[in-house]
Amino acid sequence: MSVTIYVPRDSGALALGAEKVAKAIEKEIAERGIDARIVRNGSRGLYWLEPMVEVRTDKGRIAYGPVKPSDVKSLFDCGFLSGGQHRRWLGKPRDIQFLAKQTRLTFARCGIIDPVSLDDYQAHEGMKGLRKAITMAPADIVREVTESGLRGRGGAGFPTGIKWKTVLDTGTGIQKYIVCNADEGDSGTFADRMIMEGDPFVLIEGMAIAGIAVGATKGYVYIRSEYPHAAAIMNEAIAAARKAGVLGQSVLGSAYAFDMEVRVGAGAYVCGEETSLLESLEGKRGLVRAKPPLPAHKGLFGKPTVINNVISLASVPVILDKGSTFYKDFGMGRSRGTIPIQIAGNVKHGGLFEAAFGLTLGEIVDEIGGGTRSGRPVKAVQVGGPLGAYFPRELFDTPFDYEAFAAKDGLIGHAGIVVFDDTVDMLKQARFAMEFCAIESCGKCTPCRLGSARGVEVLDRIAANIEPQKQIELVTDLCNTMKFGSLCALGGFTPYPVMSALTHFPEDFRPHPVREAAE
Repeated sequence: MSVTIYVPRDSGALALGAEKVAKAIEKEIAERGIDARIVRNGSRGLYWLEPMVEVRTDKGRIAYGPVKPSDVKSLFDCGFLSGGQHRRWLGKPRDIQFLAKQTRLTFARCGIIDPVSLDDYQAHEGMKGLRKAITMAPADIVREVTESGLRGRGGAGFPTGIKWKTVLDTGTGIQKYIVCNADEGDSGTFADRMIMEGDPFVLIEGMAIAGIAVGATKGYVYIRSEYPHAAAIMNEAIAAARKAGVLGQSVLGSAYAFDMEVRVGAGAYVCGEETSLLESLEGKRGLVRAKPPLPAHKGLFGKPTVINNVISLASVPVILDKGSTFYKDFGMGRSRGTIPIQIAGNVKHGGLFEAAFGLTLGEIVDEIGGGTRSGRPVKAVQVGGPLGAYFPRELFDTPFDYEAFAAKDGLIGHAGIVVFDDTVDMLKQARFAMEFCAIESCGKCTPCRLGSARGVEVLDRIAANIEPQKQIELVTDLCNTMKFGSLCALGGFTPYPVMSALTHFPEDFRPHPVREAAE
């Protein structure tokens, strides 16, 4: 009887040596004459244990990790094909505490299935949402998504159903588009990539449902150029879906037509902003468009367009399959469903943790993340990417909820969390935010283009102890101008990390002995 061995092809696992591990296993299988096959799955998101190799046994799947090529021979010697004990033995993946505590809805199959096998996807409850959608009226699909409480997972948190209804209401008989924003450029984020590399069919299914719901027949996945593996896997999955009749002129044999393709960006952070993304998709320089008109009315090529993040679209199939009531039963307040929290930075257990909204920041960092990897005290946590606010330990009782974070002058963004220990200099972090904005600005609006450059200069004067109080007043005024005067969130959100660093860590903005010594 053939044995199945799972070795991730996820980029994070590859960066940690998964390809070398796979080749070592292939070599060992050949030399020992063992009847076995290797499935290149996605990652389950426990990156401190990657490469995590799994074996299907009579007792279920058994995991080992982090596996190095040098471990492979001893794994075979100890009988790992039948779940034998080894120093890398982890047991059943679902029993690992990091996974056991999760509520996996969107990521239910990630790390479990063969990403490019449509049969494997359907064997694990895939396509149920789409099969239900083709039996429903478009307005009923939109209503189901609206009632679920799903909000944009890309950062803005705008209700997905309202966006869909706007496009649906533009009428019939006109070209409409579904655009998936996979330009995941925020620091400490990798949920989009994990889905595209580990469960691409759930994104394809979600986009097809969106197309049927609003009357769109064409979709585009805009993937950042730094994700070559995700682009390759998405292209392979799209081809398989098209061949199986999931995409094309008759979606699953229905009267609905929908097809899609991948487009790769050129590396601009600002193209994560929806209108810049549209400009780039049209072959132009990624400049932010003024609104109105909204993309829902005049989007890609001037046509009504739904633009949603990967996780937003990948969450739709489970909503259609199990119903809006099932989904909205998770979460708190106006933040319904689950959110894939990405834990990174100086943290012991970095990875993806999908859970219902409502966990406190302290629970995420201390209990789930395990504190800092360095063993030093946590000083700050940045939530929401490079433009997110820095939260001190005094705010660790804040629940992971859009409104709760907004009330503390923060934002959830794409739910990336970067942890810093007590060696971090928050003045340098504030400067980095301004410098990042200056480099990545598209240049269209003055507050962002010039404000960020001036911000770097002002923060450098603080570091040099040149009239620090005057400079603090100046940077505060500058941040206010950028927040309310910028055309998009790049300039508008840059004040969050700067002002939160200044507010919560004022001691780092005062004359510093080390800096004075350096001068």
